[in-house]
Amino acid sequence: MNLEILWFVLIAVLWTGFFFLEGFDFGVSILQFFLGKNEKERGTYISAITPHWSGNEVWLLTAGGAMFAAFPRWYATFFSALYLPLVILLLALIVRGTCFEIRHRSRVQKLCYVCDITLAISSLFIALLTSIALANFATGIPLDANGNFEGNFLDLVQPPALFNALLWLSLFLTNGTLYLTLKIEGELQTRAYKISKIAIMASLILFATLTALIWEHSIICVVPLAMIFVAACLILMRRLKTAFLMIALCTACCVAGIFFYIYPNVLVASPVEHSLTIAGSASSNYTLKIMSIVAAIFVPIVLSYQIWSYYIFRKRISSRNVHSEV
Repeated sequence: MNLEILWFVLIAVLWTGFFFLEGFDFGVSILQFFLGKNEKERGTYISAITPHWSGNEVWLLTAGGAMFAAFPRWYATFFSALYLPLVILLLALIVRGTCFEIRHRSRVQKLCYVCDITLAISSLFIALLTSIALANFATGIPLDANGNFEGNFLDLVQPPALFNALLWLSLFLTNGTLYLTLKIEGELQTRAYKISKIAIMASLILFATLTALIWEHSIICVVPLAMIFVAACLILMRRLKTAFLMIALCTACCVAGIFFYIYPNVLVASPVEHSLTIAGSASSNYTLKIMSIVAAIFVPIVLSYQIWSYYIFRKRISSRNVHSEV
């Protein structure tokens, strides 16, 4: 495997890791406003992800940085085409992080309420925008022969991309509810479990619809669809930990499937002959060698730290002890 393909795979892994880890994060951030009946209950839901949200977002930033360094043409074309959505995404990320910090420190009920609703809205925007961005890798964006974007914002939000965003959102909500059943105790856990049954059915219907619509490429959907069906059965059997892992793996399979579909391109274009290829978009071999050495040193350190943080904050929480645990 040459270095260009290696870094294409590594970038795919980074995007996969982001959706794998941030899926439940987004789901909880959106659902906390609807599941919590008061400030304390919403705070309990938010506390379930407080130790992890910032570490999960690092995967997205690292994926963008790796694209910039390893495939500058891919980065320039894609980020130029999605300039407006990515500006909105950046603002939403800033607002979301600010809401977590203010919410954690404030004891003013009205301010907490504003943070809760803002957190839900900003998380919804981030979930939709990242899903639309990933969909555009495969659905194709208008490019000329030189790789310059020829479309407008409406070309990026066509029905296939919007349907993809809705599908990802259903997975995020499902994963979020299942994560809450593993982290919360009492009545708050019961509410999350009830919503998980609705969310998994929505995911199942959407994936079945997608499989029917793109039957010629159904190999991308068959495995995730089967995993969602198994997860639905596990939820009904109340084997929630296994169901949570199944949905998380389903999310990872979907991302990996998109990168498998576009290979050997990094960005599918319309018309197809203008697509950006791995070989035509990669940096120099020297740059990729330096990046590989740096990645070999620091990636294991980052992974070790993140695994350690999940281990440290593995205990369940409740509204009685939330302020003392986080």
